[in-house]
Amino acid sequence: MAALQYLESLRNAHPELSEWYSTLSDLYERKLWSQLTVKLEQFVALAIFQAGDTLVQLYHNFITDFETKINILKLAHFAVIVSKQYSDKETATIYLEGVIEKLRNTGEMRIEEPVLYIKMQIALFNLEKGDKKECKTLLEEGKSTLDSMTDIDPSVYSSYYWVSSQYHKSQQEFAEFYKSVLLYLAYTSVESLSEPFKLDLAFDLSLSALLGENIYNFGELLTHPIIKSLLGTNVEWLYYILEAFNSGNLPRYQELCRVHGSALSAQPALVQNEKKLLEKINILCLMEIIFSRPSEERTIPLKVIAERTKLTVEDVEYLLMKSLSAHLIEGIIDQVEGTVYVSWVQPRVLVIPQIKALRDRLDNWVDRVHTALVSIEAETPDLVAV
Repeated sequence: MAALQYLESLRNAHPELSEWYSTLSDLYERKLWSQLTVKLEQFVALAIFQAGDTLVQLYHNFITDFETKINILKLAHFAVIVSKQYSDKETATIYLEGVIEKLRNTGEMRIEEPVLYIKMQIALFNLEKGDKKECKTLLEEGKSTLDSMTDIDPSVYSSYYWVSSQYHKSQQEFAEFYKSVLLYLAYTSVESLSEPFKLDLAFDLSLSALLGENIYNFGELLTHPIIKSLLGTNVEWLYYILEAFNSGNLPRYQELCRVHGSALSAQPALVQNEKKLLEKINILCLMEIIFSRPSEERTIPLKVIAERTKLTVEDVEYLLMKSLSAHLIEGIIDQVEGTVYVSWVQPRVLVIPQIKALRDRLDNWVDRVHTALVSIEAETPDLVAV
């Protein structure tokens, strides 16, 4: 058979992989399609096949012989891996469209999953070619398909949100990029990503969190394992800036800007949005002031906020109005008394220092309750006894 003859030619050309080819031949001859699929997944991931067109040849000379007999989503996975080895993206797109046609002709149920998975790679090729309009169209169609399906494989979600993130990145839509990447990571094992990829993604994700409109919750990002990729690198400063924003620590942010000024200046987006960044950390400073105060001390003098944020009282009023309009807090500004009463602050994901502070406040509250109970018992022994 042609498929076996092709494997034999590969075995002769690459004797160091003889055991692999023998296993593939054996599984193919015994028609153990499920086991063959698993072995192929491991095989195509080998470093030796990541360059050239080896996988393209493997697909056309071997996999096509049994492609309709294996799991159709696995076939889509193989097809996407193979498509990345085509030097011409137009040719790669034509190849993927051909695979989609084969999938439609199988008569299998639930072909929407593998078709969508492949279409997302086509969308990515379109984006790389500069055709953002077609990429956006495929993303919109993909979203509709996802919304109409249930029990979807994580790899399909992962591919959709990855392409979505890259589209928003090309548009410099920071908040949308941030949300898409977090959703991508929700369906992707961080351990499966290479170290350089994790570092690049952590860097882009951090910038988008800082620059994204209405992103004020940095706790979720700081607790995600991918962000630790920044530590021990030449962009470690970005991790500490995230920490400063999360805690609303304006002096710490200013110190980091001074120490790492050259690195910050090398990022045009940060330079262009310097005022917005200052406004954002001031808002976070305000939220931290509110969070750190006991619930019975929610009437805050504007001068207290002005001292912490280094703003004038007039600028503090603007900051409060901005926070109220963004629904980060709820409350009433009393310009006559020069105070603000805060009845609610937006919940946030807390990091360890904030959790410890909350624990200390709860401990204090428990102590006060206990003291009040002891006092009541001492003053009304007869009532307590009853």
